[in-house]
Amino acid sequence: MQLRDTIAAISTPPGRGGLGVIRLSGPQAREIAEKILGFRRGHEWKARYAAMAVLHDAEGQPVDQVVVTWFAEPRSYTAQDVIEISCHGSPTVLRYALERAVQSGARLAEPGEFTLRAYLNGRIDLPQAEAVRDLIEATTLYQARIAAQQAEGSVSRRLQPLKEKLLELIALLEAGIDFAEDDIDVAPAEEILRRIEEIAGEVSRLIDSFAYGKLVHDGFTLAIVGRPNVGKSSLFNRLLQQDRAIVTDLPGTTRDVVSETAEIEGIPVKFVDTAGIREGQELVERLGIERSYQAMADADLTLVVVDASEPLREEDRALIRRASEQGKHLVAANKIDLGVTGAAPGVGVSALTGDGIPELRRDLLEALAPRGRWEQEGGFLTSVRHEQLLREAREALDQARLATRTGLPHEMLLLDLYATLRPIDAITGATTADDILNRIFSTFCIGK
Repeated sequence: MQLRDTIAAISTPPGRGGLGVIRLSGPQAREIAEKILGFRRGHEWKARYAAMAVLHDAEGQPVDQVVVTWFAEPRSYTAQDVIEISCHGSPTVLRYALERAVQSGARLAEPGEFTLRAYLNGRIDLPQAEAVRDLIEATTLYQARIAAQQAEGSVSRRLQPLKEKLLELIALLEAGIDFAEDDIDVAPAEEILRRIEEIAGEVSRLIDSFAYGKLVHDGFTLAIVGRPNVGKSSLFNRLLQQDRAIVTDLPGTTRDVVSETAEIEGIPVKFVDTAGIREGQELVERLGIERSYQAMADADLTLVVVDASEPLREEDRALIRRASEQGKHLVAANKIDLGVTGAAPGVGVSALTGDGIPELRRDLLEALAPRGRWEQEGGFLTSVRHEQLLREAREALDQARLATRTGLPHEMLLLDLYATLRPIDAITGATTADDILNRIFSTFCIGK
């Protein structure tokens, strides 16, 4: 991929709209814009100012009136000259403007190439680049807010102090090996072990944050199960805040799985309403019950609904046991508006009046991953790639800890520390040998 080429692409989604944007990036961006656009007499390029122009065809005939903005390098998204041409949102006009740009010397941008150039030119780091993608793909406002924080560097800010401590330890050991004749004091094993433990603790905390981050990024599936007439479909509708499932007083109304996607506190949730679980009387109901069990197995979380207005039955207990064996589950005691009989398990709710529903929504999220601490700290992981790389780093730190305790030479210990650094670099960007040397010479008085 030639990164000094000038690239062009349509930056707005396919379809018709009020506006559509053509974006160019590269050293010839202004030159190409001047070839395909007609500006008013005396026009001068001024960075970050919009100018009126006319898009014309090869014969000089006007096609559209446009607004052009120039972002001068390095103060642009790609750190190159960037031109944005805002046309009317006709697919025909946008296609033609792009064709004219290509005919005038640009080439079509590859997928993600604008953001790739931003990364390669030092405008953003890898976590920020990935956050741009997440921001575009966000389906809730909360997801967009978290992605925006990461695009501003929240993950990088969490990783940077950790990486700094690791580089300081590597520089310390390298100096002791390479410049032993200069009598540089290398920390004793207890100090090295303390530093490793400190780094490992921070890595583990970031890995732990992925449980909540994955929830934010991917959402989850909730299966609502219970015996007939405990109010599963009513609770399903209440959680969705719409009448999606049919509700009657007749047992076995729901014969098949009904699903709908909504959000709880900004996190996407696929709600699955299931057939009432009992000994089926006929084939269709038995098939529905089999699908209920399958929905339980496939869900990230199972909500077992029981009737709070009557004593807990053996069928309820058996269903709770099954949900517990299959994974994470929560119990909701519905119909508290009719009065509570005995010690109803779980969260008391009323699908009819809405009592207890806010608490149930909060408990559903808490059952999968507590959110409070990670929101306060900021910079939690939402990428499975980051989580896997940090697990590799933690494994290497475990080896470094073992090497220190067993008294292996520092040359061997350094192998484990570099093995820790590599996956962290795969997240934040590479560390060069010069980075290590600069640390050595800036920290120690070599050859004094």
